[in-house]
Amino acid sequence: MSDMFVSIAKKVKESKPAIVFPEGMDERILEAAGRLKNEQVIEPVIVGREEEIKKKAKDFDLDVSELTVYDPETYDRFDELVDAFVERRKGKNTKEEAAEILKTPNYFGTMLVYTGIASGLVSGAAHATGDTVRPALQIIKTKEGVQKTSGAFVMVKEDERFIMGDCAININPDENDMAETAVEAAKTARVFDIDPKVAMLSFSTKGSAKSPETEKVVEATKIAQEKAPEVPIDGEFQFDAAFVPDVAMKKAPDSPLKGEANTFIFPSLEAGNIGYKIAQRLGGYEAIGPILQGLNKPVNDLSRGCNVEDVYKLSLITAMQSLTD
Repeated sequence: MSDMFVSIAKKVKESKPAIVFPEGMDERILEAAGRLKNEQVIEPVIVGREEEIKKKAKDFDLDVSELTVYDPETYDRFDELVDAFVERRKGKNTKEEAAEILKTPNYFGTMLVYTGIASGLVSGAAHATGDTVRPALQIIKTKEGVQKTSGAFVMVKEDERFIMGDCAININPDENDMAETAVEAAKTARVFDIDPKVAMLSFSTKGSAKSPETEKVVEATKIAQEKAPEVPIDGEFQFDAAFVPDVAMKKAPDSPLKGEANTFIFPSLEAGNIGYKIAQRLGGYEAIGPILQGLNKPVNDLSRGCNVEDVYKLSLITAMQSLTD
């Protein structure tokens, strides 16, 4: 495990926040949760029927005897969650409807976070992204001043670490969406002890091409700079001008980034998804995420193709977010 995650584990261990895992019947979740519990890093909370979870764990020779398990059907504070959900939804659901909705593991787990019973949630190993994000947007909601959540990846290789976003949520962000992603990505960078230097990416550098697409990035850069004047944010940049000092000297000599960007904001989900996967598969970087940005409390989404190590690391990130938000 990289030094970054060793450092995060040490910081998190001091407070051991409770992190909810709604997918209690998934072998990867149970193995990672057991490891986290044994290392006394966080307090895992598994959602599901305890007897079924124990049976599943036995099939895979996993010890879950020390894990906290909450079953929505028998949870002693379920009525409190129902009332809180009805209030949060401001009359959009009746109490009877809320009771049915909260029997769904992701909704139940999200309510545990919203009410402070847990500090964060990790899901997605067995669910689509929407199943994780929808309850978070309805219940946790975005921070004041943030209109949309976005998804960032932390890219790690040895002692190198970078942030890339939005690579998971918004298909065609406008200039305001892109600016929000940049400001929130700078905050995400600080979670990983990265001093953010944010590059707004395009196929143009400082006016080398003009089109509605490049103008969007130019405007997004201005908005982001106004929102976070303390953060070095610049654009529009081709990737090489943002990352290679020699190229930056030729293409953008007056930029404060000087080819040393470490936080990269893509102009579309298409570009972001392709970009981070090229870095992952060709560059040999480990991609951790997506980390959902802009929410009032941390909720993070796994890939359905994740492995145990992915669950373990995203859980640490979620715990770290809960301490820094």
